[in-house]
Amino acid sequence: MKEISEILKAYSEAKNSGKKTALATVVKVEGSSYRQPGARMLVTEDGSLTGAISGGCLEGDALRKALLSINQQQNKLITYNTSNDDDKEIGLQLGCNGIVHILFEYIDDTVLNNPMHLLQQLELERKEAVIGTVFSLKRQAVQLGTMFFYRDNSAFLYQDEVALRLDSDIKQVIKYKASAVKKMEDDNQNEILIEYVPSSVSLVIGGAGNDVQPLVKMASLLGWEVTVIDGRATHAVKNRFPDAKNVCMAKPEDFLEINKNIDDHNFFVLMTHNYKYDLAVLQLLLETSCRYIGILGPKSKLNRMFDDLSNKGIELNPKMLNRIYGPIGLDIGAETSEEIALSIVAEIKAVMNGKNGTSLKYKTDKIHSNIQIV
Repeated sequence: MKEISEILKAYSEAKNSGKKTALATVVKVEGSSYRQPGARMLVTEDGSLTGAISGGCLEGDALRKALLSINQQQNKLITYNTSNDDDKEIGLQLGCNGIVHILFEYIDDTVLNNPMHLLQQLELERKEAVIGTVFSLKRQAVQLGTMFFYRDNSAFLYQDEVALRLDSDIKQVIKYKASAVKKMEDDNQNEILIEYVPSSVSLVIGGAGNDVQPLVKMASLLGWEVTVIDGRATHAVKNRFPDAKNVCMAKPEDFLEINKNIDDHNFFVLMTHNYKYDLAVLQLLLETSCRYIGILGPKSKLNRMFDDLSNKGIELNPKMLNRIYGPIGLDIGAETSEEIALSIVAEIKAVMNGKNGTSLKYKTDKIHSNIQIV
């Protein structure tokens, strides 16, 4: 979501300045690629770039293609074969061992449901959504582009027919939380990227000590929405955490009042250095559906918490224990507050994606999961 937010901000600034724009979107990848379908980059007519569609190897040529799209006010589909070290088409030795299809869309501000308007819907609510982008690999084909936005059984449509034909596919994408590319079997040989967009990440930190400051900075750098909660008026101060979205002073019993509508993308970290406060909040969080509760401190502290909960008649079942991460963070030998923050952010990211945080050196399959072709 951070990249999309930055693109939307850049688009708003360009629009206010009267600058024309084009949106480049990776719509399909065959083989390996640095970025996957759904990666986007906004280009303004003065050559400004926001976002990325590769590790930097395609951006130069993509800029030229985007400017052409702006000048001609047309959508264009460009294919880059990055598996060819002698790729003369773009004059670069890319060596990514894949074929990348990128759609360039001219943004017409006079069109109601243009691609940027559909992307703006993502920021209206913190909920998962689906974006549909239609493209064709057929030479000289008309490129329809970003067609609809879908959330909670309501869709902003460019063509009703497209949504009706994709209703079951959209529901499958939401069910499995995985994007898909579908061939539409029409005269234009259209395909559609049915892109799953998860809700933005919410990190709630119990504690407002100095060691929380680098954690807030790192999480914010990733585009996570960070809330800091502490019972001390001297610590829960906004100017101590300028990168946090919210800084609140609250008692443990008010913790859930501040954090309503908890979903799979809510993550909690307890690091108040106040045992009773952490214990009280842990007890409340066990009643929610959040999938990550990180607790700072040694294993002995965590075992003491479990004993105290047991004495209160609260028995932790395996499902509850799987959600508790203590001592918090990945084992990277962290000591300083900055290093500990790094290990915490890395662990949360691993849990978020169902990974175990091992080195890619030991990974035997592809780094990125294949997008389903249906």
